[in-house]
Amino acid sequence: MQGEAALSEPAVRIEGVAKRFGGFVAVEDVSLDIPKNAFFALLGPSGCGKTTLLRMIGGFEAPSEGRILIDGDDMARVPPNRRPVNMVFQSYAVFPHMSVADNIAYGLKVAGASKAEIAAKVEAALAQVRLESFAGRKPAQLSGGQRQRVALARALVKRPKLLLLDEPLSALDKKLREEMQLELVRLQHEVGITFVIVTHDQEEALSMATEIAVMQKGRILQRAGPRRLYEHPEHRFVAEFIGASNVLPCRVVNTDGAHALVESPHLGRIRVERATPATRDGVLLVRPEKLRMAFSTPEPEPGEVLLDATIEQTAYYGDLSFVYLHLDDGTRLQCSRYNTNRIARSDPPPGTRTGIGIHPDDVLLVGA
Repeated sequence: MQGEAALSEPAVRIEGVAKRFGGFVAVEDVSLDIPKNAFFALLGPSGCGKTTLLRMIGGFEAPSEGRILIDGDDMARVPPNRRPVNMVFQSYAVFPHMSVADNIAYGLKVAGASKAEIAAKVEAALAQVRLESFAGRKPAQLSGGQRQRVALARALVKRPKLLLLDEPLSALDKKLREEMQLELVRLQHEVGITFVIVTHDQEEALSMATEIAVMQKGRILQRAGPRRLYEHPEHRFVAEFIGASNVLPCRVVNTDGAHALVESPHLGRIRVERATPATRDGVLLVRPEKLRMAFSTPEPEPGEVLLDATIEQTAYYGDLSFVYLHLDDGTRLQCSRYNTNRIARSDPPPGTRTGIGIHPDDVLLVGA
């Protein structure tokens, strides 16, 4: 029974936590369980409280209210150096005068580990982050991505129960950032401990995390898996923060289980899915990839509503293009199209008229 209880105990339990700096409320009444072995993301815009919450988990800030438990133990009087936690910062924070191996070994030496234990663990850590041939180099001789791997290895070598990552990839260029995202996911699977990352990058959170909590103004608006968060946002803020969105006004006529009958100035009277059973009013959400552009055959497909639109401009991103349009009443929409042909097609010029097909199955009623 004790073993089962230990397995069911979350890695982190946050109970009614608030943090105030004078009259400013940074975090307000947050309660959250983070499962063991999860890759958990705290996602939100600057100033939403995500970093403050992470710092409270690490012990670098004390809650004004509430409590934080790690592996079932209350952390109220436990300083950062006594918590089963390590933290990786955006600035890497590696020691410039030490070699890669000495950087990784530092925490083990402070803890009084034997030379044999240090050598074995440093060798294993170097292998995990694929830096075996860089053991003798100084940080100045490494790339930004390699320095970040050193910081990760140093944080993981003591096998903490929890690894906290404070926007660790934001200083890297796009290609290297994408490579490091894959590295972090691989590492988390290999070491099997709980990772908690703070980021404002939606794609970063969606590609790495098993679960995401979206924060705004010190509160958690929604917590879900990446696919659920993107396909079923419960609030307009979440919908617009997680990916591109088309938002249309509506009036709810009635609700029936998971669906609602709505009256829309653009789509007419249609039956759509509700974000939650409690969603009784709000706006209609349609993702750009759900829109169908109809140039040559401006006829609706079965069940579809076809709108008349004018192209304003097209943005080409290589694998896909975003087409920005407006309806005849001035409502703006965006449509994404994958560039699947080897020979690039020409983009329609501004002012081109087109049909825009929207199927009610692709429309979601979300809370405003």
